[in-house]
Amino acid sequence: MNKLVIAEKPSAAKAIADALGAKTRRDGSYEGNGYVISWCVGHLLGLAEPQDYDEKYAKWCYEDLPIAPERWKYVPAAKTKKQLKTLSDLMKRADVDTVINGCDAGREGELILRLVYDHCSCKKPLQRLWISSMEEKAIEDGFRNLRPGADYDSLYYSALCRQQADWLVGMNYSRLFSVLYNAQLRVGRVQTPTLAMIVEREQKISGFMKEPFYTVEVTGGGIAAEREKVKDKSIAEAIRDGCDGKTAVVKSVQRQEKSTAAPKLYDLTTLQREANRYFGYTASQTLSCVQNLYELKIVTYPRTDSRFVTEDMAAGIAPLATEVAEALPFSVGTLNIRPAQVVNNAKVSDHHAIIPTPSMPKADLSALPTADKNILTMICSRLISAVSDRHIFAETVITLDCNGELFTTKGKTVIQNGWKTVEQAFINSIGKNRKDEDSPLPELSEGRQFMVSAAVREGFTQPPKHFTEDLLLSAMETAGAEDMPDDAERKGLGTPATRAAIIENLVKSGLLERKDKLLLPTSKGVNLIRVLPDSVKSPRLTAEWENHLKRIEKGEMTAADFMIAINKYVGDTVKTYNSVSEENRVLFPSNRPSGEVIGKCPRCGGSIAEATKGFFCENKACKFSFFKDSKFFAMKKKTLTKDIAKALLTEGRIFMSGLMSEKTGKSYSATIILEDNGEGYPGFKMEFEQKGERK
Repeated sequence: MNKLVIAEKPSAAKAIADALGAKTRRDGSYEGNGYVISWCVGHLLGLAEPQDYDEKYAKWCYEDLPIAPERWKYVPAAKTKKQLKTLSDLMKRADVDTVINGCDAGREGELILRLVYDHCSCKKPLQRLWISSMEEKAIEDGFRNLRPGADYDSLYYSALCRQQADWLVGMNYSRLFSVLYNAQLRVGRVQTPTLAMIVEREQKISGFMKEPFYTVEVTGGGIAAEREKVKDKSIAEAIRDGCDGKTAVVKSVQRQEKSTAAPKLYDLTTLQREANRYFGYTASQTLSCVQNLYELKIVTYPRTDSRFVTEDMAAGIAPLATEVAEALPFSVGTLNIRPAQVVNNAKVSDHHAIIPTPSMPKADLSALPTADKNILTMICSRLISAVSDRHIFAETVITLDCNGELFTTKGKTVIQNGWKTVEQAFINSIGKNRKDEDSPLPELSEGRQFMVSAAVREGFTQPPKHFTEDLLLSAMETAGAEDMPDDAERKGLGTPATRAAIIENLVKSGLLERKDKLLLPTSKGVNLIRVLPDSVKSPRLTAEWENHLKRIEKGEMTAADFMIAINKYVGDTVKTYNSVSEENRVLFPSNRPSGEVIGKCPRCGGSIAEATKGFFCENKACKFSFFKDSKFFAMKKKTLTKDIAKALLTEGRIFMSGLMSEKTGKSYSATIILEDNGEGYPGFKMEFEQKGERK
């Protein structure tokens, strides 16, 4: 008998097959040594659209809301139906007695396999492979420690609740506010509160009134010292005049030894933030890079929120750090490795921090793309920094008295550079400049006197900073935290695994735009946040839901209770918001001037009307449209006229003569057929008549 192992991606399946000795390659699987190894391609099944439950939902109407399925339907992804059929056939094979979930060890990995398992009506025993590395040893250890699939039921229910809650909020609220404002508006459980934070930040920046302040500085005795800031320029000038050319006395010299601990290892969010700061990479780009490195067995599992490793890994940290340091493209000096600094079982949940694998120092990295190399260098440098000595320094604070005014200055003398040696080597290797730190001060004793010159420097208060990906990820991680109980295990908006996709969805939907490193809301995004109720855009509420999902995962809350609360919340919102003011309606003006109605929309049943540039569905929530300058017709030297559009809408086809060939320049006749898959813009194809036949 064989055990069927299902990985999340083909590359992971190949690594598992190699580790298990399953060397026979078949269509969609590997076999050998008592195992059949196959794979999903991400989510093979997705939640059905509303119209799959009832055809009436094809048209967006307020009266049909809220849409809340009693029994959820799932449909196969169009592009991966073949692989789904392969998995179904493998599960039904008589010689397969056990199914092993080898998908990524996390919430979504659990959901991906369970949906396929249920869809295929599989009843065979289910086991779970839970690993954090695609290295052969890690895979072998994982198979020696397989656990019953039922041990992860709570994780599956948490993932299912996340998926279904996102559908309920996104589908209902997008339809609700699109219908109310006659505009296509996308609203999401996590992305809308994220957008709200960005809009609020921009409002604070635009409404910020800068205020001047003045600093008096005295220079002499080899130092420059400052007085506390004042808002009144005349006061600052009077202090300057009273000190310029006068004698200053050293009132005190305070020297204190301080230190800073080595930084923690990377979790995904911290890695994404620093990659944005150092290289300008988006969160999505960084996740893609580290996922590639994981699949190449060079680093451990990326979608983690932990910055520590477990006690059973402690013995391997020192030799790993030594080998990694030798493999780096720059020198980090003599190491004094302290593995205990990165070990903490209590702070590791599903996965430990992102670190290089033992295979990394031996791997051929020459073919890696530049971005992947940069991310790998960051991960390797952070491992070495995290196990290095503390940075120890002496801080000296000197206070001067000049004409009754006190001026201070600080200096720093490094006693032990520690982990900062590694950080500086990394920063130098990528051509970045390290922020200047306080330099050592000259030796001065109390009571010493010297003449000083004085000057006034004007400054201005600064507005909050625009969000970069770095700052936004940080804000998402802590959003709503002040309103959460101290023992809440998951705080913030989204998870390390989903935040990158949330940002990308906001950009793709036209609610957010990138300008250099900045993330700025579009006018549509600003207006959307303006009209939405606080409950829909509240980071606090969404953060509470994330915490509830974590509680479901731990078995402390039932999935049923969570979904009852979500359904009630959605239903109450729909009942409350059933009309809009004319003042707010104009925030989303129509860009489709209404003209003669020429037919019915094949998607939603609405009216198709002529406008200046084409023919559009008057239901703005529907994307169906024909453009008069359609490339398809233009390439054939034709214009998509009203009569052509009418025929396509009523008959689905039209016979046309005088079409011009791009290759030969000759004319020909053909039947143009409308092709519409329900997404994006409709397409067209041609059908040619046979001799003596007229289509």
